[in-house]
Amino acid sequence: MPETIINIRDLRIEMAPVKSLTPYDKNARTHSNKQIEQIAKSIQKFGWTNPILVDGQGGVIAGHGRLEAARKLGIKEVPVVRISDLSDGQKRAYILADNKLAENAGWDSDLLRVELAALDHLDLDFQLEDLGFETGELDLILVLSV
Repeated sequence: MPETIINIRDLRIEMAPVKSLTPYDKNARTHSNKQIEQIAKSIQKFGWTNPILVDGQGGVIAGHGRLEAARKLGIKEVPVVRISDLSDGQKRAYILADNKLAENAGWDSDLLRVELAALDHLDLDFQLEDLGFETGELDLILVLSV
């Protein structure tokens, strides 16, 4: 079997002014106001944990929702990783792949129930709904743990 060559990038996180970043105008992934609010709450609760991927000109490749949440929170600078060597076609393809591949993940129902139940019994400074789950969803998941 031939050796597979994978481009391992030398990634560097830098801070960039929010106003210097341009969302991709053909981004097929949508973010509702409710989801932007959820992302904003996550940033407030856990801090900024995932940089926005941008091209050499500050065009957003991945992290459109985080950028909108930053704007909502009035954040002036955000962490970014510049990916400057992709062709236009590669950028467009990666924008779709980044969103679809994340969407294709599933949940281990038993482990999810255990983790949520454990968190529900801890003295936390946030609600389980702040994790992005709807109240009804949580009720259905947690009722199975009784």
